[in-house]
Formats: sequence, structure tokens, C-alpha cells
Amino acid sequence: MIRFFEFAGRPFIAIVEECGRIMLLLFSAIVWMFRPPFRFRVILKQMEFVGVNSLTVVLITGAFTGMVFALQSYHGFRMFGGESLVGATVALGMTRELGPVFTALMVTGRAGSAMAAELGTMRVTEQIDALSTMSVNPIQFLIVPRIIAGIVMLPVLTIISDFIGIVGGYFVGVKLLKINSGIFMSRITELVEFEDIYNGLAKAVCFGLIFTLIGCYKGFYTSGGAEGVGRATTESVVFSSVTILISDYFLTSVMF
Repeated sequence: MIRFFEFAGRPFIAIVEECGRIMLLLFSAIVWMFRPPFRFRVILKQMEFVGVNSLTVVLITGAFTGMVFALQSYHGFRMFGGESLVGATVALGMTRELGPVFTALMVTGRAGSAMAAELGTMRVTEQIDALSTMSVNPIQFLIVPRIIAGIVMLPVLTIISDFIGIVGGYFVGVKLLKINSGIFMSRITELVEFEDIYNGLAKAVCFGLIFTLIGCYKGFYTSGGAEGVGRATTESVVFSSVTILISDYFLTSVMF
């Protein structure tokens, strides 16, 4: 019986230990974030990598998300004669949930996995140890710029995703489904408040921290050579995506 509980509790203990190591890494990153030297060039490079290089996938995802959402909500509202609410529904859905979450998931798959792979490769090839030998703190040089880039750029990408999603919904609703454009836009201005946008951007900040922290953690503590790098990359995407979805529920229950 004791062996059964030991076997059953071992995965739980491993999860708790890993969460503890992630929090210790976050604490170290926060401490080094406010200590010189401030590597602005490295931060800008990571902001370009996370933000500018993710723009294409965010635009495509946001546009078609808004278009599909408009199409589905139109068919639902038409049963009750509420087609005029399609615009507001698309705008609320994009700003509150779909924009931040889908953007975070797409950027996690593109940038978060790359962070884990890059840092993992540096770990197994002993480049991180070389930085420590040269008296360069690897957390400040490698992890802090990536976390700052995620926190800053994911809200920017979310704004773009929200806008292009609403534009896509407008195209489907007004141009294809023949909803009156004035009614479509007036419902948006009536029902969508700035608080909805702010809360969505607050979610994006949290998601940016989550995917960069987990991606950096998985890469920074990689072991096992090339196989370990692949495993760390896969785990970073899965763990980040699941954590984003779980945290989205709790953030939504608090904000709305």
C-alpha cells in the first residue's frame, strides 16, 4: 500500500519541484532585470524576434478567427433575429478572449519553442558555462531580454490581432452576409468598453511572461544532448500552452 502511494505521488512531487524551480528562475530574472549593465541591444533584438517575426502568423490567425467567429455567430443570431449583434460579439470575443489566447498560442509555438531550442543547444554545447567563466551572468544575458520582449511585444501583437479580427468579421458580416454596416459598427461602439480591451491586454502581459519563462526554463536546464534539446522544445510548447489556457480561466473569472 505504501509503495502504491509512493508511486502515485512521485509525479505530483516532480511537478511541484519543477514549479518551484521555475519560480526561483523568475525571482532571479526579476532581480537581474534591475541591475546593470542594461543590454538594450539584446532586448531590441529579442523584441524583433518575438514581435516582428511573429507578425505574419498573428495577422493570418487573427483575420480568419474573426471571419469564422462572425460566420458562426451570424447563423446563431439569425434564429432569434439578432443579426445586429454579430459585430459586437466578434469585437468582444476578440478583445476579451480570442485575441490574447490565440496570439499567445501562436507566438508560443513559433518563438517559445525557438527559445527553448536555442538555450538548450547553448547548454549542451557548454556555451552557457562559457558565459559564466567570462563573468557574464547567463540569466541576465540570456533570459531577462527574452522575458522583457515577451511581456512588451505580446500585448502589441494582441492589439494587431484584435484589430485584424474585427476587420475580418466586418468583411464577412457586411460584405458577405449583407449586415448593415452602420448597425454593425454602432453595436461595437455601444457594447465594447475600454475595460474589455485593457483586460485583454493584461492577459497578454501574463501570457507573454508565461511562455517566455517556461521556454527559457526548459532550454536553460536542458540535459541529454540533441535528444534532450528536442524533448525540452516539445515540453516547452506543451507546458506553455496548457498553462496559458489554465491561467486564462482564472484571469477571466477575476476580470469579468
